[in-house]
Amino acid sequence: MANETFHWLDIEPIGIELSEQHPDIDPLTISFPKLKALVQQLQGFKEQPGHPCNERILEAIQQAWIDELDR
Repeated sequence: MANETFHWLDIEPIGIELSEQHPDIDPLTISFPKLKALVQQLQGFKEQPGHPCNERILEAIQQAWIDELDR
């Protein structure tokens, strides 16, 4: 996602980025605090005011990451 920014609600692009950036991590074994930190470290990630992260969003990101690995 060169030169593109994204935020917490961009679930699919985050899942793709995580699968590409961290092929050595099994998304089924990662804790939500660690997942949140990995997302925040992705190049292009920008938190938006009024769109905080919560458990439901992290679950969706985790599932998108799993789905990307299954392709």
